[in-house]
Amino acid sequence: MGILNLTPDSFSGDGLKSVDKALTQAEQMRSAGALILDIGGESTRPGAVPVPAREELGRVMPVVEALAGSDVVISVDTYKPEVAAAVLDAGAHLVNDVSGLRDPEMLKVCAERGAPAVIMHMQGTPLTMQASPQYEDVVAEVAAYLNRQADEALAAGLPGVLLDPGFGFGKTLAHNLSLVKGLKRLTDGPHPVVLGASRKGTVGKLTDVAEAAQRDPGSLALHLYAAARGASLLRVHNVEMHAQALQVWRALEDYGDDGG
Repeated sequence: MGILNLTPDSFSGDGLKSVDKALTQAEQMRSAGALILDIGGESTRPGAVPVPAREELGRVMPVVEALAGSDVVISVDTYKPEVAAAVLDAGAHLVNDVSGLRDPEMLKVCAERGAPAVIMHMQGTPLTMQASPQYEDVVAEVAAYLNRQADEALAAGLPGVLLDPGFGFGKTLAHNLSLVKGLKRLTDGPHPVVLGASRKGTVGKLTDVAEAAQRDPGSLALHLYAAARGASLLRVHNVEMHAQALQVWRALEDYGDDGG
């Protein structure tokens, strides 16, 4: 899943300010092997302030309309039902909801349009989530929340869901590492699991790399670890690097254990 940020304040500095640049990057990601393009018009970095739905739509709609009908799955990263409704009507296929489908109206929007959704776990909101994250057992609590939300979504009529533990969303370094180490708690269940650790602060803390755009190697290591534990989708900035690494990793997995 390739990340297309159409925001001026993306944490990783990759925000695209023109439709032409976004479409160029979309084509590069698709050529590199992205199966899904995740288009976002509002930053959800720690401390981010919400933007109005109209402004968010103004950023994402031209790109969704330009990509509609192509051979790539279009996902839109939004928690606003009105934004989801508009982009799904314009040709998007998937809603990526960082708020975990908490809003009943979002369930209704997706169900009426037959759209699956990514359900993400987040403690608090982007503005508050890193203030003081607290868990008794982060893996158990996140898994319970996601499975509960998945059951509710399917009961509401969604055709399918994907689960995202919300790496970096209301979690400390220790919480994030526990979630990745315990990922099979989710991947052993019935729903595909998405992991998105690309360029995030945890990678920076582990590597002492302050610049987010320089964290691709660390992101790749973490994502391969997650893939080995059953993650079905990786949400990434650098599609080419991840696609190549996954290709080699898969070849090694399929080669056998007899040494050739």
